Amino acid sequence: MVFASGTGFIFGCGNMTSQFRPHSLLDDVQGVVAGTLVTALGLAMFGASGLLTGGVAGIAFLLHYAFGVGYGIAFFLLSLPFVILAYKKKGSLFTLKTLITVALLSACMDLRHFVIDIAHIDPVFGGVMGGLLVGVGLLMLFRHNASVGGIGVLAIYCQEKLGWPAGNVQMTLDGVILGSAFLVLPWDRVLVSLLGALVLNMILTINHKPGRYTGM
Repeated sequence: MVFASGTGFIFGCGNMTSQFRPHSLLDDVQGVVAGTLVTALGLAMFGASGLLTGGVAGIAFLLHYAFGVGYGIAFFLLSLPFVILAYKKKGSLFTLKTLITVALLSACMDLRHFVIDIAHIDPVFGGVMGGLLVGVGLLMLFRHNASVGGIGVLAIYCQEKLGWPAGNVQMTLDGVILGSAFLVLPWDRVLVSLLGALVLNMILTINHKPGRYTGM
C-alpha cells in the first residue's frame, strides 16, 4: 500500500531528491475529512456485521449492543477524556485536529443510516473489510497529525509515567474490551471481531513505521 507522503519530488539527471514540505490547511482538511469518512465506513461495516473492535470504538459498540445507546454520542463522550490527555502529550494542534475528527466521526456514525443502509453482509467479509478500512482511515489521519484519540494515548501515558510498556497496556485493554463482548454477542461474532482487529492492527503495523512518512 502506498500513501502520498507530502514530499515534493525533483527529477533530474536520473536522480530523485526529496524536499519535505509541511501540509497546507487545504491538505489537512481533505486528509482529515477523507480519513474520517473511510474510518466511519469501516466502523459501519463492523456494526452491520454485528461485530466490534478494540479501543474506545469497541466500548461504544458494547454500550450500543447492550443498552441501545447511540453509537456516535457514546463514542464522542468516551473519547473526550483521551482528547484532553492528548493535549498534555501532543500539543494543541494535534488535539484540535483530533477533536474535530472525533466529532465528525461521531456525527457520521449516528447519521449514516440517511446515506447508507447495508441490508446484508457476511460477518467474515465485514470483519476483514471493516478492519482494512479502519486501518487505512487511521493511516490517513496519522499522516495529517490527527487521530481518533483512544486508549493508545493512555497507553503512552502509562509508559511514560508508570514505566508500563505501551504495547502491553494497549493489548491488555483491547483484550478486556473484546473479552467483554462475550457478554453481549454470540461467541462466533466475537471470534470474527478478533479477526477484524487483527487485520486492522496488521495494516497499521506494516504501513505505519517511523521514518516512512512525516505528518506536519
